[in-house]
Amino acid sequence: MCYARNSLAKFRKPHHQKICLQRDGILLITATHENGLRGKAGPIGPAGEKGDQGETGKKGPIGPGGDKGDVGPIGLPGPKGDRGNQGDRGAPGICRCGSIVLKSAFSVGITTSYPEERLPIVFNKVLFNEGEHYNPSTGKFICAFPGIYYFSYDITLANKHLAIGLVHNGQFKIKTFDANTGNHDVASGSTVIYLQPEDEVWLEIFFTDQNGLFSDPSWADSLFSGFLLYVDTDYLDSLSEEDEL
Repeated sequence: MCYARNSLAKFRKPHHQKICLQRDGILLITATHENGLRGKAGPIGPAGEKGDQGETGKKGPIGPGGDKGDVGPIGLPGPKGDRGNQGDRGAPGICRCGSIVLKSAFSVGITTSYPEERLPIVFNKVLFNEGEHYNPSTGKFICAFPGIYYFSYDITLANKHLAIGLVHNGQFKIKTFDANTGNHDVASGSTVIYLQPEDEVWLEIFFTDQNGLFSDPSWADSLFSGFLLYVDTDYLDSLSEEDEL
């Protein structure tokens, strides 16, 4: 085999190749091959099959922060926390002890005997009159504070029977009758009443010629008494609220 080349690559001209084929020293064929100019690129072939996934690349740089998002919905309540430490001792409060204690009480006697029937009996001898709610000129107790009141009377009688009763705003609440036995005697009565402000309470003879009330300041008294047991709680609460304001 023989091979010959003549090429002038410097000038980019076609080059020649001589190809000889021999066997056992005898020349069989000779041929000269001449390369042509490089042709244009052919059309893009069809896409090949998808290859295997490559290895994971390195982590890129951290990008800039995004805009602040909207507030999310309120979450579920959390579990109850542990009990906190005891706080500091507070400042002393203002004592209002007795500042709104309402008082009303009276005890009165009489200096005359045999009062007129069916009219308020005027007990004109004042023994005690807390709040001045009893009027010794009219014989009437006038309520100042709503609440529960206790009233009582102890009447000395002589020479006549005694029909006496306790009146509330013109209505008898209790009546007692004591017959004259020829000796001095004592008639008594008591009751508990709920009163509103401006209510009136007094004693009165309720039967004609049964007015045996007797009084002798030197040895016998006839008494009418009353006092506030406790004030209405709603009224007291309203006073407390006003006091705080």
